[in-house]
Amino acid sequence: MIVATAGHIDHGKTLLVKVLTGVDADRLPEEKRRGLTIDLGFAYKHFEDSVLGFVDVPGHEKFVRNMLAGVGSIDFALLIVAADDGPMPQTEEHLSILDLLGVSVGAVALTKIDRVTPERAAEAASEVEALVAGTTLESAPIFPVSSLKGEGIPALRAYLEESARTIAARSDAGNFRLAVDRTFTIAGAGLVVTGTVYSGRVATGDRLVLSPAGLPVRVRAIHAQDRKAESGFAGERCALNITGADIDRDTVHRGDWIVAEAAHAPTRRVDAVIRILPTEKRSFRHWTPVHAHLAAAAVTGRAAILEGGSIAPGESGLVQLVLDNSIGALAGDRFILRDQSARRTVGGGWIVDPFSPARGRARPQRLAMVRAMANTDSAKALAELLQLSADGLDLNRFSRARNVAPDETEALWGGVEMVRLGQPREPIGITRTSWDSLRNDVLATLKNWHGQRPDQPGPEEERLRRALPRSPSASVFSAVVLDLLKENLLARDGTQLMLPGHRPSFSTGDAALWAKIEPMLGEHGLRPPRVLEIAEAIDLDGRATERFLQRAARAGLVLRVADNRFFLPGTVLELAKIAEDMASALPEGNFSAGAYNKRSGLGRNLAIILLEFFDKRGFSRRTEDGRVLVASAEKIFGDVDR
Repeated sequence: MIVATAGHIDHGKTLLVKVLTGVDADRLPEEKRRGLTIDLGFAYKHFEDSVLGFVDVPGHEKFVRNMLAGVGSIDFALLIVAADDGPMPQTEEHLSILDLLGVSVGAVALTKIDRVTPERAAEAASEVEALVAGTTLESAPIFPVSSLKGEGIPALRAYLEESARTIAARSDAGNFRLAVDRTFTIAGAGLVVTGTVYSGRVATGDRLVLSPAGLPVRVRAIHAQDRKAESGFAGERCALNITGADIDRDTVHRGDWIVAEAAHAPTRRVDAVIRILPTEKRSFRHWTPVHAHLAAAAVTGRAAILEGGSIAPGESGLVQLVLDNSIGALAGDRFILRDQSARRTVGGGWIVDPFSPARGRARPQRLAMVRAMANTDSAKALAELLQLSADGLDLNRFSRARNVAPDETEALWGGVEMVRLGQPREPIGITRTSWDSLRNDVLATLKNWHGQRPDQPGPEEERLRRALPRSPSASVFSAVVLDLLKENLLARDGTQLMLPGHRPSFSTGDAALWAKIEPMLGEHGLRPPRVLEIAEAIDLDGRATERFLQRAARAGLVLRVADNRFFLPGTVLELAKIAEDMASALPEGNFSAGAYNKRSGLGRNLAIILLEFFDKRGFSRRTEDGRVLVASAEKIFGDVDR
């Protein structure tokens, strides 16, 4: 169990920790000289079946930033109030911070009772009760103690030990995340980072990432709860001996994270729920400059109010934090907001979406999605988001935001009814209703397209996507098209899509032109004339003739075998059957281009062009000695209009 002290300067936090553990948490020479805690101190007490890890925080107002670095993910708060002073300004601020962070398990140590009368001690206890009323520590017991004389210490120690046994161990689900609050080097070992494990587990030899820098590291050794270990778990304080090509004491800082690769997701823009302290004198306004403290990190930025323009003291609201530097933040992480000068705590809250968009942050659709993401149950949040995401939801993005480990995603996704699309590495989820609606929209749009443009085969894929009542993402649309093609509800002609059986119809002018050209294509036997020969015969420009023949090809009336040759489908089928007859008469079915030329009478160049056309259509395959057939003539060319 991780215990954090909290309270005003000189109320006896460090001395109490020393009495409880036997360890002096003041480690810096300046702390020894000045007699006050400046930075975080750590001490441990090992019992038979549990361990207490103490984070001793500074009480001076100048060092609240250091205090915040130590209380980001604790199990138990030990609020310390001196009986002679009673609650003081930093007592109130520290309590507010614990309340905003949602720390609900703890106790109050009423110190220095040896300096006051019993009446004053009782009065101070009443003052504490009034102070904690309405906060997350409202029900915390109060232990009057004297660190110098030992009065009340056994009772407090027993309560802490019992709490360590009864507080449930944190789940090690999720990707590993350790918030770095201290770095140092050890001769012969190298760089060591310490911090609290927010989620997951770590083992010796694991390869992780220093975030937000994105530098790879390897874990050489682990100390968990002040003892050498092979692994560390969520809720423990760990010291990791790490190494990496670009890792040294100058590259790792307080506020960084050591995380699994899947949890490396630096961000500068997050959506969050915040609560403004009731002690604030004015409403918290849009675009207010703030200092945001999350885990051990402290970064400046601004808060954009998403609804209403301001948040009144004591009230909560949705904001987008736009930060000046990247931090590691995931959904559910709690943070504290201090004012622009970092002298006053103004509020705090928790992250809803760590990947907030730069635009449209206050649009109704976006706000609805933020509210859905605010559901702490990941399965319910996912189901709500799918209902709001008619064009599909990036499942990897959702799982990363919620810190769902890769080996846990299937259980989450499988528990929510949806259609999964896209590549395995980039899955997209969509509701069955939205999926069916998109399919119907594609078919209806194509039908309408054919009705308006009967002389055209159909639109290209991107043009069809943009023509839909609502344009889905390219990846979702491609999945819809592929699904309809597999079911033969959609057909493709090169880059164009159409309904099965659709054939472009000619205009009156094209029909008259076809009446002239069709006989010419058939009257030359198996060798139709070139495009320019046709153009000269009908006294039409060559380019215009070619464009017409291309329209005829889209209508299925001809097949374009070469740039300057268009064949009637029946002619191509006849030529394919010649190849079929030749192949059947040979032992291995392998025939040469020369032999085919002699048999068909096309001429050497045209015969080679036709055979290459056969290859492209999947009728034949080229070999070292010639060609072999891979399908029947009827299968490849028998279903075209003749």
